[in-house]
Amino acid sequence: MNIPFFLETLDKMFPDAKAELDYTNPFELLIAVVLSAQTTDKAVNKVTKTLFEAYKNPYELSLATQENVESHIKTIGLYRNKAKNIIELSKQLVEKHASMVPRERSALEALPGVGRKTANVVLSNAFGVPALAVDTHVSRISVRLGLAKKNDTVLEIEKKLNRKLPRHAWLKVHHQMIFFGRYHCLAKNPKCNTCPFFNICKYENKAR
Repeated sequence: MNIPFFLETLDKMFPDAKAELDYTNPFELLIAVVLSAQTTDKAVNKVTKTLFEAYKNPYELSLATQENVESHIKTIGLYRNKAKNIIELSKQLVEKHASMVPRERSALEALPGVGRKTANVVLSNAFGVPALAVDTHVSRISVRLGLAKKNDTVLEIEKKLNRKLPRHAWLKVHHQMIFFGRYHCLAKNPKCNTCPFFNICKYENKAR
């Protein structure tokens, strides 16, 4: 893979790629990302609009009942477990972090419902800490373009991308790869006939 070509091409295709979740502060971003697991950003944005109106900060959400939170997010997948997580998460923010979202990875990953990917998204988007979150789109693109291997774990893919891509570009490339996977190199029926990476793509079913 020619990394400069890869970065330049993504810049041309998606110059304005950014997070598509709606949020106004680190707390809202954290909640939105937790809710986005196995759910589209569009679906999350629909529920967070009323959720954030009802609960404007960690303290208010920490006092919410499971039933009330579920009523706001019941249209997204795994809503019962997610409701439980964001309530408990908010309680821990109040009790352990003075109602502030921590800037340390270890503290973030200790919160209910927060894994490495979520921590990476929050660190990079809320605090400007270089981090490259690997979701299904980034994983698929990495394998198809030879940046990672098919059987690599998410963590292995992240480490390989971190080694191959310049640190200053991680946040932007993360969003660009998501856009590339979401709107061009789809899981099914990718747009191979207009793909600038066709010649280097390793996808066994690419259209010729």
